[in-house]
Amino acid sequence: MSALALFAAWLLALIAAVPIGAALWAVGAQMLDAAAWQALWADPQIGRAWGMTLWTGLASTVLAWITVAHVLASGFIRQQLGRWLSHLPALLATPHAAMAIGLVLWLSPSGWALRLVSPGITGFDAPPHWFTTQDPWGLGLILALWLKEVPFLLWVAATQMQREDLRRRWQAEYALAQTLGRTPAQAFAQIIWPQLAPRLRWPLLAVLAYGLTVVDMALIIGPATPPTLAVLAWQWLSDADLITQSQGVAAAGWLTGTVLVAGVFTVVALRVVAALRKFASRGLRLQTAEDQAAVFHRGRLPLRPNVVWTLILTTYAAVWFALTVGSVSGVWPFPNVWPELWTLGAWQQVASSAHTVWTTLGLGVASASVCLLWSVPWLELAPRRWQQALQPWLLLPLVLPSVLWVVGLYSLALHTRLEGQWLGLSLAHAVMVLPYVLLALVPAYQAVDPRQAALVASLGHGRWVYLWRVKWPLLKRAIASAWAVGFAVSVAQYLPTLYVGAGRFATVTTEAVTLAAGAQRSLMSAYAALQMLLPIAAFALAAWLGRPRRFEKIAPMKATP
Repeated sequence: MSALALFAAWLLALIAAVPIGAALWAVGAQMLDAAAWQALWADPQIGRAWGMTLWTGLASTVLAWITVAHVLASGFIRQQLGRWLSHLPALLATPHAAMAIGLVLWLSPSGWALRLVSPGITGFDAPPHWFTTQDPWGLGLILALWLKEVPFLLWVAATQMQREDLRRRWQAEYALAQTLGRTPAQAFAQIIWPQLAPRLRWPLLAVLAYGLTVVDMALIIGPATPPTLAVLAWQWLSDADLITQSQGVAAAGWLTGTVLVAGVFTVVALRVVAALRKFASRGLRLQTAEDQAAVFHRGRLPLRPNVVWTLILTTYAAVWFALTVGSVSGVWPFPNVWPELWTLGAWQQVASSAHTVWTTLGLGVASASVCLLWSVPWLELAPRRWQQALQPWLLLPLVLPSVLWVVGLYSLALHTRLEGQWLGLSLAHAVMVLPYVLLALVPAYQAVDPRQAALVASLGHGRWVYLWRVKWPLLKRAIASAWAVGFAVSVAQYLPTLYVGAGRFATVTTEAVTLAAGAQRSLMSAYAALQMLLPIAAFALAAWLGRPRRFEKIAPMKATP
C-alpha cells in the first residue's frame, strides 16, 4: 500500500476518532463532581429506577436473542430464511418511537384491544383504570424493545449469512453433519449457530445498551412509577438548576458503568454457553438415517414454521394499521371500535409545519451521506489491522448510553460554537449514525474475493478500473442499504436533536414524542406515521438502486496491450 493511501487512512481515522474522544473527555470531566454523586445516592428514586433499568434491559435482550436464534434455525432448516427476511426493510424502517406509539394505541385502557371486546365481553362503557401502558412492571417497554430489536439482530445476521464464502462453507458443514446422523436442528445448533453467534457480539451489545438506556420509548410506553434510570437522568439534565444537571451527569455515568458491566457479563456468558455446547456435542449419539427421518417427521424442531415470525409481522401490521387509522380519526368515544368522525386535520397540521419534515430529511440525508462517504474510503484504504483496532472505538456510540453522548456532544458543540447550529446538529447525528453504516458495510466488504483485483490487474487495468467496474457495482446493494439504514437511524434520533439543537430544530421524532405525552391522538399518530414513512421511502430507494442489472450494461474489459 502506498504512503499516500496510508496517510489518507490515518486522516480518516483522525476525523472519526477525534469527535468521539473529545465528547468522552468533555463528559468525563463533568463526572468528577463529588457533590453530584452524593446527591445521586441520596435520591430515594435511584434504587428502584436502577432495578427497573436492569429488569427491562436484560429481559428484552434475552428475549430478542432467543427469538433470533429460533427464527434463524427454523428458517434455515426449512430453507425459507431468505423469504422471511425479505420483510426486514419494512420492520427496520419502523422507528422505536413509532412502534411505542402504535402499541399504546392498541394496549392503552382506551385502545383498540379493549374496544374490540367492550362492552360485550368486558361490560366497560368507559376506559378502566388499568396499567396496560406506563405499567409499574415495565412489561410494555419490554414488549416494545423486543419487537424492535429482533429485526435489527436478524438484519445483522443476514449480512453475515449472505456472505458467499460463509454461506457455501456453512451449507457444506451443515450437510456433512446430517450425514453423520445429526438431525437438522442439531446440525444447526452445533455447526451454524456457534459460528454465527460470535459475529453478532457487537450487535447484541448494542441491543443490550439500548435496552438499558432508552429514553424516548420509556417516555411513551413506560414505566413511570418508578421511571428507568435513563429517564431520570434525562429529567435531571433538562432541569434549569446546575446542581440538578450535575446529578443527571452522575446518573449518566452510573448508567454507563452498568452498561459496561452488563456487557462484560454478556460476552462471558456467550463464551461459557459456546464452550458448554461444544462439550455437550461430543457425547451426542449418532443416529441412523431411519432415526433421523423419524425425528424430523415427529416435528422435533426448534419451532413450528412461521409461528414467531408470523406473530412479529402481525404485530407490526397492527401497529401500522393503528397509526394510519389514528392519524385520520376525529371524535372517537369509548367503546366505539371506529371513529365517529374521519378527518385530515392532523395531516393538514403536519403539512403546515413542512419545515419540520424538511429538517428531518436534511439531517437524515446529510448524516447518512457523510458517514457513507467516510466509511467507503476507510474500508478501501485502511489496512485490516487498523480497521480491527479502531472498530471498538467507532462502535462506542452503540454501546454507551445516549444520555452520556448528548452531554459530551453538547459540551463539544458549546466549545466549538456549533450549539444550536444546523452543522453541529448534523455532525452529532453523524456520530450516532456511523456505527450502523459500518455494521452494514463491513460484512459485504469482507465477502469480496480478493482474487478479483488480481484478475483485473492481470488484464492491465489499475485499481480505479477495478473499483468502478467490478467491486463497487457488486457492492451497490450493500452500499445503498447502508445509506438507508443510516438515514433511518438519523430520523429516529431524539436526545441529540433536543440537546445539540438547543430546541431550535424540530423533527418528526421530537414532535411525535412530545405529542405522546398529550391527548392529541390524531396529530401524534400522524407524526408517528410520517416518522415511519420516511425511512420506508429510503429503503425503497435503496432497493431500487441496488437491483441487479438496473443500469446500462458495461462493456466487458479487455486486456491492454
